[in-house]
Amino acid sequence: MNAPLPEHIRKALETVTLDDKYSLDYGRAFMSGVQALVKLPMLQRQRDALAGKNTAGFISGYRGSPLGGYDQALVKASSYLKAQNIVFQPGVNEELAATALWGTQQLGFAPPGTNRFDGVFGIWYGKGPGVDRSSDVFKHANMAGTTPWGGVIAVAGDDHVAKSSTAAHQSDHIFKACGLPVFFPANVQEILDLGIHAFAMSRFSGVWAGMKTIQEIVESSATAMIDPQRVQIVMPADFEMPPGGVHIRWPDHALEQEARLFSTKWYAALAYIRANRLNYNAIEGPNDRFGIIASGKAYNDTRQALIDLGLDDATCRQLGIRLHKVGVVWPLDAQLTRDFATGLQEILVVEEKRQVIEYQVKEELYNWRADVRPNVYGKFNEVEGDFSGGEWSMPNPSANTLLRANADLSPALIAHAIAQRVKKMGLNADMAARIDAQLAILQAKERSMQTLELGGGVKGADRQPWFCSGCPHNTSTKVPEGSRAMAGIGCHFMATWMDRSTIGFTQMGGEGVPWVGQQPFSTDKHVFANLGDGTYFHSGLLAVRQSIAAGVNITYKILYNDAVAMTGGQQVGERAEGHSVVQIAQSMRAEGAVKIVVVTDEPEKYEGVTLVDGVAVLHRDRLDAVQREFREIQGTTVIIYDQTCATEKRRRRKRGSMVDPAKRVVINELVCEGCGDCGVQSNCMSVEPLETEFGRKRQINQSTCNKDMSCLKGFCPSFITVEGGQLKKKAKDKAVSPFEMGPMPEPTPIALDGAIGQVWGIIVAGVGGTGVITIGQLLGMAAHIEGKGIVTQDAAGLAQKGGATWSHVLIGERQQDIRTTRVSMAAADLIIGCDPLVAAGKETMLRMREGRTHVALNSHSTPTAAFVKDGGWQNPSDACAAEIARAVGVDGVGAFNADAAATKLMGDSIYTNPMMLGYAWQKGWIPLGRASLIRAIELNAVQVDNNKAAFEWGRRAAHDWPSVEKLLSPAQVLQFTKRETLDTIVARRVEFLTAYQNSDYASQYQTYVHKVRDAESTLGKTLLAESVARYLFKLMAYKDEYEVARLHTDTAFLDKVNAMFEGDFTLNYHLAPPLLAKRNDKGELQKKKYGPAMLTGFRYLAKLKGLRGTALDVFGRSAERQSERALIGEYRASLDELLARLSADNHALAVEIARIPEKIKGYGHVKERNLVAARGQWQELMQQWRAPVAVAPAARRAVGGWAVGG
Repeated sequence: MNAPLPEHIRKALETVTLDDKYSLDYGRAFMSGVQALVKLPMLQRQRDALAGKNTAGFISGYRGSPLGGYDQALVKASSYLKAQNIVFQPGVNEELAATALWGTQQLGFAPPGTNRFDGVFGIWYGKGPGVDRSSDVFKHANMAGTTPWGGVIAVAGDDHVAKSSTAAHQSDHIFKACGLPVFFPANVQEILDLGIHAFAMSRFSGVWAGMKTIQEIVESSATAMIDPQRVQIVMPADFEMPPGGVHIRWPDHALEQEARLFSTKWYAALAYIRANRLNYNAIEGPNDRFGIIASGKAYNDTRQALIDLGLDDATCRQLGIRLHKVGVVWPLDAQLTRDFATGLQEILVVEEKRQVIEYQVKEELYNWRADVRPNVYGKFNEVEGDFSGGEWSMPNPSANTLLRANADLSPALIAHAIAQRVKKMGLNADMAARIDAQLAILQAKERSMQTLELGGGVKGADRQPWFCSGCPHNTSTKVPEGSRAMAGIGCHFMATWMDRSTIGFTQMGGEGVPWVGQQPFSTDKHVFANLGDGTYFHSGLLAVRQSIAAGVNITYKILYNDAVAMTGGQQVGERAEGHSVVQIAQSMRAEGAVKIVVVTDEPEKYEGVTLVDGVAVLHRDRLDAVQREFREIQGTTVIIYDQTCATEKRRRRKRGSMVDPAKRVVINELVCEGCGDCGVQSNCMSVEPLETEFGRKRQINQSTCNKDMSCLKGFCPSFITVEGGQLKKKAKDKAVSPFEMGPMPEPTPIALDGAIGQVWGIIVAGVGGTGVITIGQLLGMAAHIEGKGIVTQDAAGLAQKGGATWSHVLIGERQQDIRTTRVSMAAADLIIGCDPLVAAGKETMLRMREGRTHVALNSHSTPTAAFVKDGGWQNPSDACAAEIARAVGVDGVGAFNADAAATKLMGDSIYTNPMMLGYAWQKGWIPLGRASLIRAIELNAVQVDNNKAAFEWGRRAAHDWPSVEKLLSPAQVLQFTKRETLDTIVARRVEFLTAYQNSDYASQYQTYVHKVRDAESTLGKTLLAESVARYLFKLMAYKDEYEVARLHTDTAFLDKVNAMFEGDFTLNYHLAPPLLAKRNDKGELQKKKYGPAMLTGFRYLAKLKGLRGTALDVFGRSAERQSERALIGEYRASLDELLARLSADNHALAVEIARIPEKIKGYGHVKERNLVAARGQWQELMQQWRAPVAVAPAARRAVGGWAVGG
């Protein structure tokens, strides 16, 4: 029997809601940093009301990671904001949004009687590049000032490691150049607390406040205390305001504004910082000699680094280590800094990116006497024996780097720096040994990671972000052969690492303009430029205008996907109807584009729509022809490519706001040749490999398919579309429920040791877009319900597009026990590996430690983007699992195929991740109760019953795997796959060829394979015979019209389709009959859809297989069929030549030659192209065979790399 729940947990289970973060006026709430930025203006409004003032708020900016979801969060909280007089108006771009914020402060000199409120406070938001482009407004508005009951915070979202940006950026220096004090909150609570201070400082001093946020903080979630009166503001007593004050006024001369800013306002801001001690000593003692100063994330990482070195607060005081936390990084208050520095021998400045704090510390201590002034180090160590200057005095100081300025810092890097400096100052033997022991753990992990990197890690395990299944950019970013394109920002930037002839990029809004500077000096006559519709609306229109003004030959492809897909699917344009294709076409005509065309997947939706005269609407299948035409036109031309974002389609279909077409694609695997042309044409991740007895074929992942249908353009008759029905759902009365399989014991709960501040580190590792972040949020909410300390930190941005994604979860008994937002090196207690490739990646592996880390692993891995480019890609999931077992020990890993279990038991692989959560919990690896996790699932309010069931299935898999495995394979729990022998290979193919033609034809095949077997038997080997058995069969069973008809009428395939679908559906076939099909401008046959009647035609045609190869074979007269029949003879002739002098020395080369037909795959022009390539290799290998001297190198080649086919 389970122990009763503690009262505080029982109460929380009943009262906690997702809306607490907005609805509560007082209390604890679990929220993200972004949500804290939504709550902040509400708290400010409540504080003003308590002070007797009737204020309002205004928020404007432009979305961008890590603030990509801020606008959506504001929209969701609109009712709460409205109740507090807070208006949210998104900006067309960051600069104009900042101008609108300036307007709120200009109410300070509005005509008397026109103001409805005592003041309007404001929040501007934008990612780092948006700060850059808004600097002119910031300078003007900051010089002008704020109002006494207004105030403005400019929130910058910085991306220090260019995770989701075209360049790494740091806004501190821009804010400083514009004169905005820079607040840097270190956690979710500080976003609220420092935010209140930022408003108060802005009001007191008349300056705008900058607030720096980065992904690790603003995209983390934690329990925060909501209390309008939590922050106790102290107004400076040591600052004398000048006559007239510091606030905005009119008229106001520019030089008077400058004088007021330089001489008064900055010092007023410093007085506020000083009075409220926004910079303070977090650790201090009476005998301190070594100081560390840090801010924001670097402060968190420093606290963690000290813990990793075994230096808790008491030990730091014992050693004389003083830690100073900076809340405002610029301007750095001199008095507080000097108080911190007094008595120290040395100061280490820990900050990410370029120096901000370090230079201020050095400046403020410069005039101290040498005998009391501490040495200051940050980015660089001192040069041995030379104390003449800092890094600028060295020709190149990088050899003496202490804490790098590029990328970011980690607790491990900081720990090494602290240890180095502290040791240099002197330690007793016991303390030195203690630090060395902790460093040894980090160094061992670093060495193991270096070994992994030198070995290349697990080959093929990288998960590169890619276009989503059915993404319009899969088609729209293609360019004709001989042309190139310039990239734009957004999802379509990924075209730069695809086979798209897309090179170079610009900042947002500069798309295509580099060509203005290139064309006069280039032999190229024309380029294409990709421009997203969101970027076009933001500032890209000006780029087109520049190209038109310069008269360059360029075609802009305006990629209208009806959503700002990169940041969450926001509407383009802020009006109810958005920004339409018609509006863009009108603007382009007005700007002077020479020719404009709309290309779309749905031309029919433009029927009755009035477009600009001369603007045609064409189907996307015409894109290549349109581009070939446009590249010959002088001047600037525009293609508006209109197709809705695939992910947004999926969202809208789920919500019922978009029709979900009753149409799905299925591949007949026997007809499929495995040529991969469907993947080439669609670039789609839902086209996956399927291993069969006849080699690798293709299949459509129905769970991830977004019904783009571009795979149908692959030149292959294996595709059918099932129209009118739907995927068969599991019948509820037949489905097994995990709740009906008997009770399970609950695991022994993990008791965290609060006395030592123990923190339990969990990493959820998986594929972006599959719900990895949801699992992190469920764990976070469950910990919040239990009153534990909790921080979660999620990855978004490009990673969400099929890339590797992580959610870090840190759980402690108290919130203050958690020092950072990510699990540190070698500090993971649990890895929930929802995907083995991501779990075995560097970012996950470096957190593992044998003896500490447990791994709950889904053994199944979906294909990576590499398969789209490489049809021979091999799934490395087994190798990844082995690498993980080596890292944590076999006993530390629990694995099962959660993907198969979710698909079989739940009907959809989307439930894999909650199943993994249940598995890990049942193993006893999560320090949370089942009741709180179940309540978190309920609060999430998405497929609640199914997610609960998935959680329970995961528990059952951990507790009693055989009972689950039995349900996955009812007929046979253990399935042993025997290795195929030559006899079984031949027997299966004799049976197939008999059905293909007749027994005589099959007998010819069998006789020849036996001939090879007998010749090879003298060597005691069978590999050559097995290869011939597969590939002679492949050539003899060439797929002509009769065979395609036979395979499509095969009852096994039709039964498979009937088992997959339900409802009144029909089957349609996509074919290019040579006698009927049209050709494109390249001379290639084009497929056409044929209805259900084709199945009857197939049945008649299949019966005519006896005509194959006879004078009555009308299909056999084509060049393709003649070539296929000739190949059989050519192949046998080559084999006869091999058998004539087969030996142990040349056996490997013979096998390689025998496998050449594996390369000859596909239909029509695809097969012809592959045949040309195969012939070249065939001839080269035969030349090696005929020249014995040259055989040795080739003979030594590994022959295992060929995919088995036939």
